[in-house]
Amino acid sequence: MPPHLKVDNICYKIFISGKSGVGKTALAARLSGQEIPSVHYETTGIETTVVFWPVKLKQNGRVLFFRLLIWDCGDNALRRFDHMLPSCKEQVDAVLFLFSYTDRTSLEDVTSQIARVTDPSDRIVKLVVGTKFDLIMHADVSDDDVARFEEVSGLPVFSVGGDVTGGLGEVAPLLDSLTEHLWHQDCITAHSVPLSETAHTN
Repeated sequence: MPPHLKVDNICYKIFISGKSGVGKTALAARLSGQEIPSVHYETTGIETTVVFWPVKLKQNGRVLFFRLLIWDCGDNALRRFDHMLPSCKEQVDAVLFLFSYTDRTSLEDVTSQIARVTDPSDRIVKLVVGTKFDLIMHADVSDDDVARFEEVSGLPVFSVGGDVTGGLGEVAPLLDSLTEHLWHQDCITAHSVPLSETAHTN
């Protein structure tokens, strides 16, 4: 971007939810361009990762710089310590619900994850991500399974592999959709706030 171009920075909090071993930490690393851990380990507490993603609005050509603060917490830690989940949910803007293509039960668990992490009245963005999409030989979830889930839940499913050679092209659709949904949600919220609440008083 040209040095003189004025860019607005917008910050959002993103929480990654999913069963242990589905690849939450690996996804956070992929989205941020960091090296994926070669050995799986259970996240013992809360790990945060910052992802910057530039967006250009179609309406007016305005450029925005999204700062996505990604929260990753081990599933066992969430179940063991009562304060973990409320901390992850506090002022959260979006939740990425993960399942692994190599574990059918992790897809079946997404529905309970959604019920545990969010409320129907929550104004937050919800997306579902299927990980380990590249491990075709070990696949336990079919395209039909994913299609049925999308139809029943009404949520889009994005597929991401664990191979870094997939590069930016594999994670870009997820980041594009995430930022678009976040911006759209902000626009809806802004229009639903009464004028009296947005007006400045002397």
